[in-house]
Amino acid sequence: MAENSGISWTRHTWNPWIGCTKISPACDGCYAEALMDKRFSRAQWGNHPRARTGAHTWNDPFRWQRQAEKDGDRPFVFCASLADIFDNQVDPQWRVDAFDVMRRTPRLVYLLLTKRPQTIVKLSDAAGGLPSNAALGTTVEDQKRADINLAALEVARIELQPLFTFGSFEPLLGPVIIPPGLMPGWIITGGETDQGTHLARPTHPGWFRSLRDQAAAAGVPYHHKQNGEWVSVSEVSGPGQHFTFGDGATVRRTGKRLSGRTLDHVEHNTFPEVAARRASLFRSSSSLRAAPATPSGRCGCLPARSTCCVGTK
Repeated sequence: MAENSGISWTRHTWNPWIGCTKISPACDGCYAEALMDKRFSRAQWGNHPRARTGAHTWNDPFRWQRQAEKDGDRPFVFCASLADIFDNQVDPQWRVDAFDVMRRTPRLVYLLLTKRPQTIVKLSDAAGGLPSNAALGTTVEDQKRADINLAALEVARIELQPLFTFGSFEPLLGPVIIPPGLMPGWIITGGETDQGTHLARPTHPGWFRSLRDQAAAAGVPYHHKQNGEWVSVSEVSGPGQHFTFGDGATVRRTGKRLSGRTLDHVEHNTFPEVAARRASLFRSSSSLRAAPATPSGRCGCLPARSTCCVGTK
């Protein structure tokens, strides 16, 4: 598990600020809003000022950088789990400051995930350019968002040359066929969880399988983060409310803890590999490849570490 994150696809999470505005169906059950707005009142969601975090949080990347230098690895850092790094309602200077921190911590691989990929190029340019140790990702919950967001992500890839691109298909709310030429460099899937009064919507297991198989066909790494509150009745046994899709597939509401992370009884933990050209620089997306998988479906490098496939080769 991650050092300071319960998210399976990152080692660390870093939030230079807190707060956001909901813009798509994936936002309906926003865990950040449930935690930081409804529970702790740290920031108000919507058209309200964002809350910049304190010095301790802004110093965390430098501590992680020092540890990475000692360990000789390249830990992944998700930015931001409680905000959107490409939110155009944020003070532009905050993004300039955040990008500066990224440039000063070159051993860290920053995963910049956004629901606003259309703003990536403009806001990156305004902040002095995308840091060379950043990967770009977008949330895709259904086919509509796939068509819109993956196209914008590809534009950003061409314009900014990130380390790699990735798609977070979580919460997956419908079947997705990745449009031709728009396959990201890494596919992450996950089902929805309950947040406050919002009850998770079930995901058809076939939607997960389809993205797993599309990733395999394209030769890109695939990571299944979680099943969410619902899981296929063939995956996990036990009590729980049932939901049956039109094709007869049935899922059971077991809760996130019991539903687990397996898909067809296999954990998919593959990460992209980022090779170093020298100590402080990373290769472009041409260095991306899927790490070897063991018969169990686990990554074949260091299964106990969340960023096991990141290192110098």
